[in-house]
Amino acid sequence: MKNYYTTERYLLKFLKKKKRIKDIYLKQLNFRFITDFEHYLRTYKNAKKQLMLSNNGVMKHLERFKKMINLAIKLEWMHKNPFSQFQLKYNKFDRQYLNERELSLLENTEFTCERLQKIKDCFVFSCYTGLSYIDVKELTENNIVKGIDNNNWIYTKREKTDEQVKVPILPKAWTILEKYRGIQETDFITNLLPISSNQKTNAYLKEIVKSCGIHKNISFHVARHTFATTVMLSNGVPIKTVSKLLGHAKLSTTQIYARVVETKISEDISNLLEWSYYIYSDRN
Repeated sequence: MKNYYTTERYLLKFLKKKKRIKDIYLKQLNFRFITDFEHYLRTYKNAKKQLMLSNNGVMKHLERFKKMINLAIKLEWMHKNPFSQFQLKYNKFDRQYLNERELSLLENTEFTCERLQKIKDCFVFSCYTGLSYIDVKELTENNIVKGIDNNNWIYTKREKTDEQVKVPILPKAWTILEKYRGIQETDFITNLLPISSNQKTNAYLKEIVKSCGIHKNISFHVARHTFATTVMLSNGVPIKTVSKLLGHAKLSTTQIYARVVETKISEDISNLLEWSYYIYSDRN
């Protein structure tokens, strides 16, 4: 909702500055309006005369605007779609994640500062469960159940998509839960982990990785990428299983998050070469 309100503010500024109006009828929206709004977003500068939005930032605002237009069409408030000839074009980037060495370094670093230690633990927990920030924040004792294998699992619904998620609690994640379970009970808090606001969490994470000597731009969402790539795919877990664990409705979404890392490719090629060698030896 926060992002939709931001898009709305840009739209209102655009109407006021470029169109000299405060509002506009839906039937007046056309392809030209969309392209003018796109240009406004691309050239928008803050008080310090700095450009505010990257290409993908602009596309995100237009995507939200498009969703509202699609809703208006479904409700029959509009008959023509001004976005029908407009294509959203995102630049592709490699998603950041922590490799095995970096994850181990982070895990083994202890902080005397309580706020940093708590956020580090929450981040590591997410690295071993794949839960997003909001799902970690909302995690309670009710989400912990015994699975079919008699091990502890997290059963929850993703806040973002309402998709059912079932994740086995790996030993490292369970250790973190146990660490805070007693503390939270003493303070009469139902949430299992002591996570701060999203903004503060991401700010603290920057301090944490800098202290660990990790030179990457880290946000809490990187934990989800780390879970998919370093913890799961690199250890031979099939991508379909990873997709289920992440709570994705489409496999294509998982493919964006998680790619097979170079070490796994190297390992697979070594296995192939070994197999080829045995085949060749048998024939000769």
